[in-house]
Amino acid sequence: MVCFIDNAGTGMKRISGWLLVALLSAAPALAVDGGARASAKEQTQSPAVEQGKRLIYALTHGSDADFLKTLHTVYPGTKTPDAQWLEFRGNLANLQYHGVNEATPTHADLSVYDANGQDWARILVDVSPAPAHPVTSFGIHQGTRPADVPAPPKLPPDALVAAARKQIATDVAAGNFSGAAIIARNGKPIFERAYGYADRAAKTPNTLNSKFRIGSMDKMFTSVAIMQLAQAGKLDLNASIGKYLPDYPNKSAAAKVTVNELLAHAGGVGDFFGPEFEAHRNDLRDPKDYVALFGKRPLEFEPGTRQSYSNFGYIVLGRIVEMVSGQSYDDYVQQHIYVPAHMTSTGQEPETVQVPGRVTGYANKDGKLVPATEDQVWRGTPAGGGYSTVGDLLNFANALMANGLLDAAHTALLTNGTISLPGGDKTHYDFGNSTDDGTRYFGHAGGAPGQNGELRIFPKSGYVIVVLANRDPPAATAIATFIGDRLK
Repeated sequence: MVCFIDNAGTGMKRISGWLLVALLSAAPALAVDGGARASAKEQTQSPAVEQGKRLIYALTHGSDADFLKTLHTVYPGTKTPDAQWLEFRGNLANLQYHGVNEATPTHADLSVYDANGQDWARILVDVSPAPAHPVTSFGIHQGTRPADVPAPPKLPPDALVAAARKQIATDVAAGNFSGAAIIARNGKPIFERAYGYADRAAKTPNTLNSKFRIGSMDKMFTSVAIMQLAQAGKLDLNASIGKYLPDYPNKSAAAKVTVNELLAHAGGVGDFFGPEFEAHRNDLRDPKDYVALFGKRPLEFEPGTRQSYSNFGYIVLGRIVEMVSGQSYDDYVQQHIYVPAHMTSTGQEPETVQVPGRVTGYANKDGKLVPATEDQVWRGTPAGGGYSTVGDLLNFANALMANGLLDAAHTALLTNGTISLPGGDKTHYDFGNSTDDGTRYFGHAGGAPGQNGELRIFPKSGYVIVVLANRDPPAATAIATFIGDRLK
């Protein structure tokens, strides 16, 4: 599912690539910009509900022309170009309206189901109190299964594998999946298989050793690296980033933002995707390049007051790893994470380097699958863009859970740690602390055009799910969700 927030005064804030999939799985929730949540008793026939339902119906039915006519009638103030709305609409063919979570006359929180991604979402709509009630903001955010929807059956291992095999085969036959998957229990695979092509033109099949681009899953390695340095007494998680980056361009921000806040996407340093990134895509080769270009910007909000997913924040963390360790980011994670975890096929090599076994990613553009080469970052970064295999990521999970990368206390801090926000709310570190129908798991997801990956670690049951795809999201996320929802 493509998620975004659109306020009439600002235009679409698109959640692309790495942010998209992280939002839909293990990442912290994105702060809602589209108006405060309603606290009044549900009003299922309120103007906000009716306008929201009109937009949902138009998004999923009829022609593009019909949709745009309804859009500009219901939401005349949108600043988002029609082309972006149509791109968004193209990802919602299987969206299903379910019902009202809560509403007032001017605000609605609606529940929808994305059958393609097998995921629940919330649509938040605000409208004007004036007659005709035009929409003033519209957003889609991560949701949970409503209480009135039965949970999928919990399956023992043999039945789980059979169900996963059948579901993946269905997705492959429908053209929705190409990649590899592992289900492991207590460290050992109980299911592992590859599907589809690593190179469609050459008919080269994907294998369990294929190296898939993993998007934001690299953030796991950055989080572990930061925690290792904290464990060694070389880094204070509560210290400001200026302590470790004396040359950070915005001195005021450097003095305010802490390492902890960056780990939890609460630092306010912003993201880097946008026109400036596109203009310098091939010039941004190391963390210091990103910090020099984007670190001069003012903060988007006071650090520690809210969350907003920030790829740039993890670039800054990677730069801190370099400054504290005295090694390049790539050398540090190779020595301190990849080697001890027995990850022999994971790396950050540039797209200009021919990496044996690295697959071609295929994006769906105008209804056709095309190589996504133009959508890749120049090389992997502390925020994402590297590559790995399903086996390497299982090895990473096993090493982490065996306290092979961190001691027990810092493993617990990494996977359970929080910071407090105003009002008493808490937010977890980006490494994740999420649930599938009440079952705790952690890990990370990643995605961009032509790539999607998921690592989900279930500490109570001992299950680990790894799914990597060389297709657009939610190719891997849908399968990981299907499996995770059925774990017993």
